Amino acid sequence: MTELKLSPIVAGAWRMAGWQMNAQQRLVWINACLERGFSSFDHADIYGGYQVEALFGEALALASGLRERMQLVSKCGIQLVTPARPGNAIKHYDTSAAHVQASVENSLKSLRTDHLDLLLIHRPDALLEADELAACFEQLRRDGKVLNFGVSNFTPAQFELLHSRIALATNQVECSPLHLEPIHDGTFDQAQRLRVAPMIWSPLAGGALYTRQDEHAQKLRWIMGEVAGQHGVSLTTLALAWLMRLPCRPVPVIGSHRIEALDEAQAALNLRLSAQDWYRIWTAAAGHEVA
Repeated sequence: MTELKLSPIVAGAWRMAGWQMNAQQRLVWINACLERGFSSFDHADIYGGYQVEALFGEALALASGLRERMQLVSKCGIQLVTPARPGNAIKHYDTSAAHVQASVENSLKSLRTDHLDLLLIHRPDALLEADELAACFEQLRRDGKVLNFGVSNFTPAQFELLHSRIALATNQVECSPLHLEPIHDGTFDQAQRLRVAPMIWSPLAGGALYTRQDEHAQKLRWIMGEVAGQHGVSLTTLALAWLMRLPCRPVPVIGSHRIEALDEAQAALNLRLSAQDWYRIWTAAAGHEVA
């Protein structure tokens, strides 16, 4: 396995199809991410109805040499019912060697690159053949098409199975102050034990951290607002810093095209919360004190 070096915060492109940007504007966003040290970009074959990788690749092609300054991450394994995939009669998962190889070829073509730095299996597949998939990964590595492999949304047991066949570089999971499960279900304990830093999708709960109006969310937002005010930072900065305080050294994926949001994310790299501040937010998030 090639040593994987992701940036401390990863730029997520999953919403790019809805950004109403031309290729030059997308390139400006890419450069803005790089200028802030966000050199890793997260994709999946299905994003934007199988369109986003091509949109990103179109922008990348405008700047010679830019590919060498970044790490490209993609995911595969989900099959959608869409005109872009006319053979799919039902939404399903596919982690067969044939599908993974075909997906990688499509991603390389769309992104206009000769390799992926990291490929993830997007969702756990009940029909996943660990030996077959590991052999597929090894072949992709020998061919120089993928340098590292990981998974997304896997339980610790599911991760352990595939990791027993081939070394995995990460498990990309959902986590935020409104979604605490990986902190307590063994996912992050396993990551720390194996020294495999997890990636985190939806670190701001898909925006619900700002917009949810139930009593629990409002109380959490109020507490986080107090802590953020004490540190002179935004709620976004605090939420990311709270996640990065975890000892498994998680890597958040942020998906905003706004330059202000990139600046708020960058500020989180310079904020290390005390244990008391961290647990104040955890208490509000969990709805109870520690035992």
